[in-house]
Amino acid sequence: MQTQVYTRYERARIIGARALQISMGAPLLVTTSRIDPLEIAIEEFNENVIPIT
Repeated sequence: MQTQVYTRYERARIIGARALQISMGAPLLVTTSRIDPLEIAIEEFNENVIPIT
């Protein structure tokens, strides 16, 4: 399986969109102790569980 390589702009857009979703009450896709939506979104991105491409 090939992993997608994103530009820094794509990465920022995906993480930003997901952080907004989390801050609006979307369910988390990872188990974490973090409370900051941006940090949670980055963690989800690093684990490749964000359903945004």
